[in-house]
Amino acid sequence: MPRRPPDPTETRAAVQAVLPWLEDGSTTPARPALAAAVRLSLRTLEHAAPGHTVEVRVPPFAAVQCVAGPRHTRGTPPNVIETDPRTWLELATGRLTWEAALAASRVTASGTRADLSEHLPLLRF
Repeated sequence: MPRRPPDPTETRAAVQAVLPWLEDGSTTPARPALAAAVRLSLRTLEHAAPGHTVEVRVPPFAAVQCVAGPRHTRGTPPNVIETDPRTWLELATGRLTWEAALAASRVTASGTRADLSEHLPLLRF
């Protein structure tokens, strides 16, 4: 059973709370605030691009499966994307493009369907 969609207002507020850190890096957000921003934005992706073909991992906070296509059921998924919380939030808010993140090795993406460019950004501020 799929999880309920995240509340857009709650998601925007959680991400907005870490925007100063994304913009200038001067103040590191509290761990609970950073975790909320990552988790809610990943759930937004999960509902914007439903499916089980790609697993997006943002350790240590969350991982979701998304993108329509063949369902993965056992072991390591064939399409995996992994990045750090800052990079994920920059992608989710449009401060960083998918192509630039890949070129700078800020994202690892394996598998033929491991491309989120058409689903990003998720939020604009």
